[in-house]
Amino acid sequence: MHAGRLPTLFAAALLCSLAQAEEPQPQADANAIAPASSATAPAPDPLVAQLQHQLAESERQRGELSSQLETAGKERENAQLSRLRQENQRLKLQLKEAQALQPPRLLSEQQTWFAVGGGVALLSLATGLFARGGRRQRRQWIN
Repeated sequence: MHAGRLPTLFAAALLCSLAQAEEPQPQADANAIAPASSATAPAPDPLVAQLQHQLAESERQRGELSSQLETAGKERENAQLSRLRQENQRLKLQLKEAQALQPPRLLSEQQTWFAVGGGVALLSLATGLFARGGRRQRRQWIN
């Protein structure tokens, strides 16, 4: 909002509140309110009593339904949990059966990498020997 509009809005709100305060109350409403306020204990209206009773009954039923809903939700969660546990056990059993049917590995992963490294070393040695050829120099490193 702009700063210039704030005093204008405040003045309009003040005028509206003053106009409402100065309006005279109709005489019929004043007469209807006076006897009710002068009575010490107003007689309970049967409609109000009936509505209060219906409200209390509705609240009780709502409480019962919410507790039933919570119970049903917990039962559903428990049923789902038990199904998932059974499925988990079944999958574990299938995994064990599949592992039992597989032939055992000849080499473990670590042994396989060791063998690959040894093969690379031997290949490098053979390549180096063939690259050197038949020439032999005694003082190969001396210029």
